[in-house]
Order: sequence, then C-alpha cells, then structure tokens
Amino acid sequence: MSDYGVVTAADTVRIERLMPGPIERLWSYLTESEKRRSWMAAGEIELRPGGRVEHLFRNAELTNDDPTPAKYAAYEEHRSEGRVIDCDPPHRLSYTWDGDSEVVFELIPQNDRVLLVVTHRRLPDRAEMVSVAGGWHSHLDLLQDLLEGRKPSHFWSKHLQIEAEYERRIPQD
Repeated sequence: MSDYGVVTAADTVRIERLMPGPIERLWSYLTESEKRRSWMAAGEIELRPGGRVEHLFRNAELTNDDPTPAKYAAYEEHRSEGRVIDCDPPHRLSYTWDGDSEVVFELIPQNDRVLLVVTHRRLPDRAEMVSVAGGWHSHLDLLQDLLEGRKPSHFWSKHLQIEAEYERRIPQD
C-alpha cells in the first residue's frame, strides 16, 4: 500500500503518488474512458473548460476476486457527472465532481517517473472526506499496479482496510 493522503484544509484531501512515466501514458489513463475503466470508472471527458465529465463506476469488475461489501451494494454501479474547470494536457486537469466538489490532477515529470497529485476539495464533511480519501487511495493503488505491470487484486477487501485507516487518520470535527 502506498502513502496516505493528507488533509490540507477543512474540506480538502491531497494524495501524491510517484508513478511510472512517461507523462503522456499516465495522462491517457486519467482521460481515456477504456483505460480509466481498468482502475476506476469508464466515461467520457471532454478535455476543454466547460466540457462534460462522466464516470460510470463498476467496482466489482475491477478485480473480480472479492465480494462487494453490503455498505457499498447500492454503489455497485454508480454514475458521477461533472464539468471540466481547467485542462492543460498532459499536466493538469480539474473538474467538478457531482456538481459540488472539485478534483484536480497535477502531473509533474520526475526523470522516468511522474508525480501524480490528486487534490479533492469542497468536501462537505468529515464522513465524505474519509470516503473520498479511501476511494482515491484504493483506485490509485489499482492504477499504480497496472502501470507497474502487476495484476491488481482484492479491490474491496483492500478498500475496507484503507478506509478504516483514513477513519483513524482524519481528525474529528
């Protein structure tokens, strides 16, 4: 498991990962529906300010090796929509998440690797911050496995452990 995200403001969590490059490859896994489907969610992103963002989550299809926990059964197939705020390929992409919060991806080349910084802001409360941090962490673990050439496994059981750790790490209100 990789390093945990940190709370940078009362409504913001930030996660950094050093990923394999080149930067264009990582960008394609963030922006192309079929590649993003392999680690998070399918759906088109119109890469221009105001462009439509769609994510169709089917988490059970990510690893196919452990059952969906009861608390997430209602989200087994979940659609999220937003609008692109900023797009500077292949360095920066930001968009609204279900209209309320905002996610920002920053890609910074570092030799043959890329520092990926994911910042999710305007989260309404601690419970949502724990959920979002655990979700990004779990999905980024899958992405890192794919980019490193490893077969991802056990999405849900790992996610439950990660979310429990964020429950301990994120301060109470």
